Amino acid sequence: MSSINNSFFVMVSILSLLAFSSNANLSPTFYARTCPNLQTIVLSTMRQAIATEARIGASILRLFFHDCFVQGCDASILLDDTATFTGEKNAFPNRNSARGFEVIDTIKTNVEAACNATVSCADILALAARDGVVLLGGPSWTVPLGRRDSRTANQSAANSEIPSPFSNLPIVISAFAAKGLTPRDLTALSGAHTIGKAQCQFFRTRIYNETNIDPNFAATRRANCPITGGDSNLAPLDPVTPTGFDNEYYANLVNQRGLLHSDQELFNGGSQDALVSTYAGSTLTFFKHFAIAIVKMGNISPLTGTNGEIRRNCRVVN
Repeated sequence: MSSINNSFFVMVSILSLLAFSSNANLSPTFYARTCPNLQTIVLSTMRQAIATEARIGASILRLFFHDCFVQGCDASILLDDTATFTGEKNAFPNRNSARGFEVIDTIKTNVEAACNATVSCADILALAARDGVVLLGGPSWTVPLGRRDSRTANQSAANSEIPSPFSNLPIVISAFAAKGLTPRDLTALSGAHTIGKAQCQFFRTRIYNETNIDPNFAATRRANCPITGGDSNLAPLDPVTPTGFDNEYYANLVNQRGLLHSDQELFNGGSQDALVSTYAGSTLTFFKHFAIAIVKMGNISPLTGTNGEIRRNCRVVN
């Protein structure tokens, strides 16, 4: 996998740079003088975290996605609830499922030790998401930096703007379009489900009630997801290589083995079928499109300049 990664990293880096024009305030060299060891620190901490638990790479990537879809990529998802503040952690898409916060805390602590009050939690999350993908065998990309952290959160937006695993394709396409992302971006970014796990409550209806599903696959998943109870029981989104970032997710869809309803919607006689088939047959194409799409996602409405703040603790405003 590393040879595939290296063979097109330079190309993806160049293509990723083109996406910076969507937000001229972000730059890959933003911390070159103020925190020159930033990326080494993030990568080292992520390497330790993934060595402890490979799943954490998927968890951090999901945090980045859920952050960017609510108020933009501003680290609002990292804020804890308090007696006077309602954050996003208890929104339905995040409650008892968003995880990896302690890893971000550790990275922040290590970064603060090297560069006090300099690097935003939003940028740390963007870098950690990239490094988790790379460490699990996926593509690399150049991360634009310079985001600042929000002082606010929006639980209602988290409930309404993060796509549901039960959604049909047109609804998911519309949700991504509202963030400036194309159907191709959607299909490429959905490939993040080549790693990670999902809870039974989010795929129970699919394995018991839907017909566009491989019967053997459904039977296997039912063994750990009863009709009632076991809501938090986990199953891999990609049972073939659950901790390897590759294109098996798309091969699963072609074979009607998508775990979530929204996954299988990408290959169900609709507009994304051809692209799913392309990704199933070409890791290189998937990696290239994923890297471009995630840079676009990371450019959603960042706080820059004097907006927001640089949080000392990612869980609370200064």
